[in-house]
Amino acid sequence: MSKHAILIIDMLNDFANEKGSLYCPGSAKITKNLQGLIKWVRERKGDDIQLVYVQESHRKNDADFRVRPVHAVKGTWGADFIKELYPESGEYIVQKRRHSGFAYTDLDLYLREENIDTVVVTGVWTNVCVRSTATDALARAYRVIALSDGCDSKTEEMQEYGLKDLSIFAKIMTIDEYKDAWEKGLDPWEGGGDKENKVK
Repeated sequence: MSKHAILIIDMLNDFANEKGSLYCPGSAKITKNLQGLIKWVRERKGDDIQLVYVQESHRKNDADFRVRPVHAVKGTWGADFIKELYPESGEYIVQKRRHSGFAYTDLDLYLREENIDTVVVTGVWTNVCVRSTATDALARAYRVIALSDGCDSKTEEMQEYGLKDLSIFAKIMTIDEYKDAWEKGLDPWEGGGDKENKVK
């Protein structure tokens, strides 16, 4: 039986609160969608879907700040999860200092310990941290699903191109399509990727 990890990527104050230093305007829209998805996962019986929260958490003088504004410094308001999507006790949190949730973290170890074969990406920004995490998941031979209404970017154009890039190797689905596949006993990832090189 396939096991999935839904990654909630960087839904933090600095990204998903309008006072944040790297605020993503579409975050309010996806916050409501992700609340519904998280509620659905928490109410499921069994452990075939895990929630994993990926939290950017930089040191004060992180090298990332050479190219981007200061953001998500560990222990600050900006690095904390928005209150609407706060993890519950027992839900796994991965702290990262680079775009990808796999870069210098124990995410891969956790997924392998839990026998997870499919990574489902959500959060912000689609064309940066979401895509980087998805790419590194593929490099580690995970199947990848991106939930189009569960992730967003700074602009509509960034969102569009981010999803198009992801569609080359991932399955792009809405949250409702993803949930519906599980409810029908189908493999949500079936048909993922672009084996015939059709993406334009």
